This record gives sequence, structure tokens and C-alpha cells, in this order.
Amino acid sequence: MAKFLPIFYPHFIIIFIFSISIILISSEHHGYANTINKKVPDLSKEKLSQFRFYWHDTLSGSKPTSMQVMPPVSNYSSTTTFGLMNMIDNPLTEGPRLSSKLIGKAQGFYVSTSQEEVVLLMAMNFAFVQGKYNGSTITVLGRNPVFSKMREMPVIGGSGLFRFARGYVKLKTYKVDNNTRNAIVEYNCYVLHY
Repeated sequence: MAKFLPIFYPHFIIIFIFSISIILISSEHHGYANTINKKVPDLSKEKLSQFRFYWHDTLSGSKPTSMQVMPPVSNYSSTTTFGLMNMIDNPLTEGPRLSSKLIGKAQGFYVSTSQEEVVLLMAMNFAFVQGKYNGSTITVLGRNPVFSKMREMPVIGGSGLFRFARGYVKLKTYKVDNNTRNAIVEYNCYVLHY
């Protein structure tokens, strides 16, 4: 037994010191990260909201709401405008006419990303300006195959009344002017939020 203790004893000390260091490390407090109680922001009352509005992409006239910031690839033979990028500040209206009630703005950009068909990568915030949603936003990021009758893109977040938002938007083209390329698109937005 006496011969066994000297062999076992150094290992025991190492294990004991290691255990104390684990306790000390795990009790450290990092000021930048804390776990919070889910009930504090009341995350138990998730609801599903549905919105329908019209997105107006105006490229013509004296005050366009969609501006090209990157032209299509010039040395590339394509009818898809591959490489084109537009920044947008498009009105969102209650009805399909631009003169109908403004409910918000779609602010962001879209980029032509396909060499075979007209497909846009869209990243935008729907910034609401009316009623109880005034000041709140819904963020959409996704693929839009423009000539498909019905398209779908994910809602990836939001702010204000749409914190922790998730969901999707379904969109379909309402009207396009082939001369100016101005477009009106109907958006149906389904959002889970708190």
C-alpha cells in the first residue's frame, strides 16, 4: 500500500488542481454576455400576422426610386442583365396605384445573379410608416426568379414590433411597363413575431 500511494498521489493532486481551475473558470463573469429569462421580453406570446401591399419599382422619371449602381457585365453576352445591381427606396402602398395610401418603404438592393434566366438576389427592409407598426421593420433576403408567376422569399428578421420575426413573403407581378421597366409587385407577407 505504501508503494502505491507515491504513484497515485501526484495524479490526485493534478486532478484536484484541474477541478479547482474548472470551478474558477466556470464562475467567471463576462460582462458582454448573459443568459436572460425568456419571460422578460414576453416570448411566450408569438403571433402570426399577414400583410398585403404593393411594391413600386420606379426606374424612370425625374425621381426614380430604384437606381442602378452597378451595370451588367459588359463583356458578357446575356439577356439576363447578369451583374446588374440596383439600390431601392420603393414605396409600399395599400393598393396597386402609386397614389394609394403609403404604408412604408422597401429599402435595400437587388442584384441580377443568374446567367441563364432573370433571377434577382433581393435584400430589403420593409420600413413601415403607418399605424401601430410605424417605425418597425421586416427584413427579407432571398431569390426572386422574376418571370415566375408566383415567387417566395424568406423573412429573416425585423425590428420594433417585429423583433425575432421569421416567415415568408409570396410575391407576384401586378404590372410591368416594357418601355420604362417600371414594375408594380403584389407582396403577401406572413410573419411570426412577438
